[in-house]
Amino acid sequence: MKKYIYISLSFLTLIAFTNKAGAQQDPMYTQYMFNALSLNPAYAGSRNVISATALFRNQWTGVPGAPETATFTIDAPIKDKKIGLGLQVFNDKLGISNTTGVVASGAYRIRMDRGTLSFGLQTSVSNFRANYQNVQLDQTGANNDLAFQDNFSSTLFNVGTGVYYNSDRFYLGLSAPQLINNRLTNTTTLSKQEIHLFLTAGIVLPLGTDFKLKPSVMVKGVNGAPIQGDLNATFWIKDVIGIGAQYRSNADVSGLFEIQATPQIRIGYAYDHSVTRLQSFNSGSHEIMLRYEFGFEKDKFISPRFF
Repeated sequence: MKKYIYISLSFLTLIAFTNKAGAQQDPMYTQYMFNALSLNPAYAGSRNVISATALFRNQWTGVPGAPETATFTIDAPIKDKKIGLGLQVFNDKLGISNTTGVVASGAYRIRMDRGTLSFGLQTSVSNFRANYQNVQLDQTGANNDLAFQDNFSSTLFNVGTGVYYNSDRFYLGLSAPQLINNRLTNTTTLSKQEIHLFLTAGIVLPLGTDFKLKPSVMVKGVNGAPIQGDLNATFWIKDVIGIGAQYRSNADVSGLFEIQATPQIRIGYAYDHSVTRLQSFNSGSHEIMLRYEFGFEKDKFISPRFF
């Protein structure tokens, strides 16, 4: 059965990049609140220190060709915190396709009474590869389908934009990381990148002296695919340990665990359990996050940041 799932993923890759109706092409993250620069360039510099985040996601463990994503981001404020700069490197695998790229982001930040409003732009360069010839369409290994005769590789340039508002206890963002519909095969003009829209929001609700509740939501939209929503709630204990749960519409339920190990180091783990028929063929999805923040002055207390 796993073989047929692998073939299905390969066809999904082809369909996602050849069907004008579109599909979810951008990687998904359960810990999106800690990987915000990957979704919104206006997030750059919002933590007011140099912040580096590494995240690795292994989706649908046990299924050959399932999505696997690794990303590293670093961002910092400059010019009296009026400008934010960010850099991201990533590698995303799905079936027979692999995308590796670099993204540079910049944000102009306007200080307001209770928070900061940022406007961001980003530019990216990536290499997209699809190894169609590696797909075995029958038991003999023969490949007679013209759609799978040639591999494809292309260097893609893109731009994106976003707006982001945040305070110590609230954030709201809207972004489109890729605005150019790059072609993704040589055989059809319908094979292209689709514009993805991301709406994110979150708030911290105090529950006494030592406890806080942090609900957040992300809504994703792309042409031709159903709108998908991620609803998350994390319970924080003494600003050190966070235990949370998440529901992704028509896809997964998740458990999250976070620990603020030191003022500079935060570690996060998420486990997703499929609620679709795919649950019978995989042992869940795993996601690990590590954040390190520079620039803390000795003996100076900085209040914890939740976003």
